[in-house]
Amino acid sequence: MLSTLPGIQGFLSWGKTCVARILATGPVPRHVAFVMDGNRRYARERQLETREGHSKGFESLAQILELCYDAGVEDVTVFAFSIENFKRTPREVESLMEIAKERLTQICESGELAEQYGIRIRVLGNRSLLRKDVAELFDKAQTMTKGHTRATLNICFPYTSRDDIAHGIRGVVRDAEKGEIEPADITEQTLASHMYTGNSPPLDILIRTSGVCRFSDFMLWESHQGAHIEFVDTLWPDFGVWRMLAILLKWSWRKAYLADQAEQGNY
Repeated sequence: MLSTLPGIQGFLSWGKTCVARILATGPVPRHVAFVMDGNRRYARERQLETREGHSKGFESLAQILELCYDAGVEDVTVFAFSIENFKRTPREVESLMEIAKERLTQICESGELAEQYGIRIRVLGNRSLLRKDVAELFDKAQTMTKGHTRATLNICFPYTSRDDIAHGIRGVVRDAEKGEIEPADITEQTLASHMYTGNSPPLDILIRTSGVCRFSDFMLWESHQGAHIEFVDTLWPDFGVWRMLAILLKWSWRKAYLADQAEQGNY
């Protein structure tokens, strides 16, 4: 029985890739974002250390990234660490920092995922709150992948939307003080271009796992009427590629349907 598992896994992987390639022939979201919630609850339910839950969460992320990039998604943005997380116990904060360092070190040393899909890594957030060693590693990952142009992985670490909007406003004010923009010319797009995600396409899909139906101060500005929001009743480490495929298929079908209706003058 166990000897058949590699074959089964290979078949499932092949099937996943085929479906992803089929998806790529139709409307494809350019920008997908994730609130990867449920790592701690996953660990508690299985009587594991919290660190193990976060590690499982990173494994899930790698699989989802492969699927998204196979399907043709350009930008993926993940909520890896909230500024509010600094209020957690020092032990857990330290653990999260170390896990982030481990995963980024893997990317820097092997670079397989980044090289295969041409991924450029961008770390978005308030750098002034980071430990020096973590900030230096983030800089290394960004430098090593800056020449990649196929896709982008935005890692929000540490981040909140309120801090992001404040960051954008400060940027607009600086430009106005230098005379590069007139106050009367400031628009919504002006502010958006100065925010951390200013170089990314508009958000198409935002997914939050664990059954919690709130944004938790993540991409509030970007989640306007054009973004499709999915609250999924699954813990992030259990959020698999097939569930993600279903969400992508639903978005693609809806996009094609609305385009057809608009063409017929019905929408």
